[in-house]
Amino acid sequence: MDAQLPIIVGVGQVTEQSDDLARKREPVALVEEAARLAFADAQCVGLSARVDSVRVVNMLSGAAYDDPPRRLAERLQLRAGERLYTAIGGNGPQWLINSAADDIAAGRCRAALIAGGEALHTLRLAARQGVELAWSRGRGGARTVGDDRQGSHQDEWNYGLQMPTQIYPLFEVALRAHEQRAPAAHQARLAELCASLAAVAVTHPNAWFRDGKSAGQIGTPGAGNRMVAYPYPKYMTSVIDVDQAAAVVVTNVAEARALGIPESRWVYVHGGGEANDIWHVKDRVDYASSPGMAEAYRQALEQAAIDSSALSHVDLYSCFPIAVQLGARLLGLPTDGTRPLTVTGGLPYFGGAGNNYALHAVATMVERLRERPGALGLVSALGWYLTKHAVGVYGSAPPGRPWARPSPKERQPMIDALPHPEFVRETTGRGTVETYTVLHDREGAPSEGIIVVRCEDGRRTLALMEASPDVFGAFEAEDLVGAPGLLSSRSDGRLELRLRGA
Repeated sequence: MDAQLPIIVGVGQVTEQSDDLARKREPVALVEEAARLAFADAQCVGLSARVDSVRVVNMLSGAAYDDPPRRLAERLQLRAGERLYTAIGGNGPQWLINSAADDIAAGRCRAALIAGGEALHTLRLAARQGVELAWSRGRGGARTVGDDRQGSHQDEWNYGLQMPTQIYPLFEVALRAHEQRAPAAHQARLAELCASLAAVAVTHPNAWFRDGKSAGQIGTPGAGNRMVAYPYPKYMTSVIDVDQAAAVVVTNVAEARALGIPESRWVYVHGGGEANDIWHVKDRVDYASSPGMAEAYRQALEQAAIDSSALSHVDLYSCFPIAVQLGARLLGLPTDGTRPLTVTGGLPYFGGAGNNYALHAVATMVERLRERPGALGLVSALGWYLTKHAVGVYGSAPPGRPWARPSPKERQPMIDALPHPEFVRETTGRGTVETYTVLHDREGAPSEGIIVVRCEDGRRTLALMEASPDVFGAFEAEDLVGAPGLLSSRSDGRLELRLRGA
């Protein structure tokens, strides 16, 4: 066996659900506990002393920290070494593991602690009660790694496309039209898919929601499950109001043997892949596919020298149902609930701990693989709006070859150069609906409709719907992708598309 093979030897997870602010902890304290659990999980007293790289996932709830990796290392009393902090993006955990595997296999790193966590539930609880939290502060800055570009463009912001809940529905509606499914039938399909995720969360001790919501509960808007942005009610969207942390320790076979870590704790990293889609949503090739996701999957499976039929477990990133469906389609897996597509329960039910969910998925995958000798599993992760992708393949038995992968950057220019419609800000005349969503207010009432429009000359633009309950209702009840309309300028400088015959 290659002594440099990268392996995960310890994992830890923490979920803290108390509403007692006096007992609540700041995010770096939750991460510290997860790291200590990971060290203990390896069943090796001397492991922490060998860690020479601390890599922390970006903390949304720890924005005031000066240097989270340094703070964590100090709390754990780790020796001096590399300290890295990711840019924003849910791809961060898997991306860190891939890069750690590269460094460990090449001898640039001995053992890496990869950790992250959030205390957004505590933050919101304190805000509601008017309590100022005594969290640690500081000046300075961490060494940030990863692609730190802003996720959206000003042209998108101008039309209210500013948050994941406003943007992911565009992809969902486009996929439904691509698959030629009626709106009501597609809603029922999404509810069944989400119920299959929720059923897995019931069995996970660290899941935020373990009530196993049914398809009927998930798919029926109402009290507690308001429509957020068509076609997604609240129970189909990621829940970030959680206090959760996770950590994994990555090293190599030689270190694990020298430290006496039992082989029963080893899980091998078989393959890793990374790619971006064309960066801005307005410039995508289309809204029913993800070339970046496809490339990341291809890289990971090719390095592992397997196809999807070899996978015993998968955890497909599930911030919204569209991400699960695209991943399952690439792997040739069903989305009807007949096969689990998560090991945790997914972001809407296990909990979407900011950028760190995928680290919980990896930690859980390690536990599942330890239970099945020879089994393989895949974890996918993504950031921004189906923008940044990272994939890992793991196994409880060693791969048949040394860890070696081409730089993911080699193929990125091919994706960036894919033909796509030119975006235009100002235009009038005929156009057709490419995809759309209807945003809803906090009471669940429709408030604004946003349309991606293909102009008569093939270019693309954004437009608003007429602000009419009848129009909003029509877009939600009917399949209006491909419907023709007329573009006109509004007084606020934005465009409006009026359907012909409306």
